[in-house]
Amino acid sequence: MEYEIKYKPSYSMVVIKLSQDEAFVGESGAMTYMSPNIEVKTRTRSGVLGSLGLKLLGGQSFWVTDYFARGMPGKVAFVSAPIGDIDRLVLDGKNGWIIRKESYVASSPSVNLDVQWQGFTKGLFGQGLFMIKTSGSGDLFINTFGAIDRHVLEPGEQLIVDNFHLVAFNDTCTYSVERFGGLKETFLSGEGLVTRITGPGEVLLQTKNPREFADWLWTLIEPRLKSRAR
Repeated sequence: MEYEIKYKPSYSMVVIKLSQDEAFVGESGAMTYMSPNIEVKTRTRSGVLGSLGLKLLGGQSFWVTDYFARGMPGKVAFVSAPIGDIDRLVLDGKNGWIIRKESYVASSPSVNLDVQWQGFTKGLFGQGLFMIKTSGSGDLFINTFGAIDRHVLEPGEQLIVDNFHLVAFNDTCTYSVERFGGLKETFLSGEGLVTRITGPGEVLLQTKNPREFADWLWTLIEPRLKSRAR
């Protein structure tokens, strides 16, 4: 498999070049274009529970599409909804990644996407941040809202991250979800909940906050809606 990430860093698109009969996996709806000989099959990454079971447990389901190059080589291009960067993570069969559900773009078939993990089914212990635990070997492509900010933590070194900026971290890290300061800071600072991550491992953040972006859009939309309602 060969790949090319185009239009970095703000409007990234990854193009996967498949050999004959080679396969790749992409988030459902992320495909931009593909060769005519590409065969597709959409499925849910829910294991024995089924998508209904996941909705009952975590309020979330996770659909992916398999892409097969039939008869000859082919191409598949992927993008994700947020305006931002796409990057490649390599899994070596030993250490995996824990990634934000919304950041997943595509991966090799040999990369396992574990949605039975409690970070997905419970949204980081009920906090609404749905993460996927990845393992195995191969390529994993992720998307961020804004640029990718990398941090390498030494053993015992900690980083406190706003949940809306968290994208991914190595599964060698440990983590806990907690309030930002006391009750006053939680409600008045605008930070809310944060994740404390302890190394060793790498942590990937996104420079833009989707919640703040949505709030900013609402400041533009709300006055128009109110004026039309009068």
